[in-house]
Amino acid sequence: MLLRSFFCGFGHQTFFRRWPCSVSVRVFSGVPSKEAFVHHSGGRPVLTLTLPVGGERRFPLTPMTTTVGDLLRDVTHAEPQVKHVALLNKDGQRISSCTVMETVLNDHFLLTINDTVYNVRSLRPGPSHEHVRNMDDMKHLIHLLHSALTLPEQRQRSQRLLLTRQQELQLQLQPLLTVKDQIAKEAELRATALGWAGLAYLSLQGGFLGYLTWYVFAWDIMEPVTFFISCTTSMIFFGYYLLTRQEFSCVHARDRQFLHFFYKRALLHKFDVQRYNQLTDELAKVNNDLRRLQNAVRLRLPVDHIQPLRDA
Repeated sequence: MLLRSFFCGFGHQTFFRRWPCSVSVRVFSGVPSKEAFVHHSGGRPVLTLTLPVGGERRFPLTPMTTTVGDLLRDVTHAEPQVKHVALLNKDGQRISSCTVMETVLNDHFLLTINDTVYNVRSLRPGPSHEHVRNMDDMKHLIHLLHSALTLPEQRQRSQRLLLTRQQELQLQLQPLLTVKDQIAKEAELRATALGWAGLAYLSLQGGFLGYLTWYVFAWDIMEPVTFFISCTTSMIFFGYYLLTRQEFSCVHARDRQFLHFFYKRALLHKFDVQRYNQLTDELAKVNNDLRRLQNAVRLRLPVDHIQPLRDA
């Protein structure tokens, strides 16, 4: 709210004409004027006016939170051809853009759009307590007050707890990560060696069949042999599919062998895979909570609205 009060005086210099404070209503004697009025709809004041191009438009107002600058901004968005817009009191003095509409609605006022002056008649002069009965306004104010008073303390406390838990998990994971990297390196070497062994086997098989074809037997004899070898290979691939429920591919076969060697070496090194997975998942949740905390601070949400993620 403090930042809004500081900057709101500079947010409308592009569109709003600066009227001197000593300007009187008499200066508008030769300017076209129109009537506009404020009425209550759904428990809130609504400003109704006829724009030059957009026709009749309604602008809902929240007395306790809507400022003059908010209303002028809504008018410029509703009417693309608006170049100058300002809000004046009945004496012709310009009203600051930081003024809340609760103060403005206590009396009649003037709204100038380009060269047209709208005489806005307030529904009933004097203080109105209609907005006090509006629960949305009260909730919004309570939310802003709660955020301003408790958000920094909650943020620091929650961030401190999350950072402490993050460090604890990292310390517990450090020895497991060392063993895991060693086991993964060994499994990677075994899987790579198995791939090269398969290539060597296929090379020897092709060379041996070529030797038998060209130097030992005739092609008529070797043709049935190669046919049965092809059938046997197809049966092996189909058996692989029945066992793994996956179509054979070099990538899937290599990953499967890597996992096989990894879990086999994990048993030898007494590496607790389940414990490692639990710590890794918990660390990921803590990191995610830290990111959500930063997002909540940027959105000005109470920290107690950040609920821990539940496992699906």
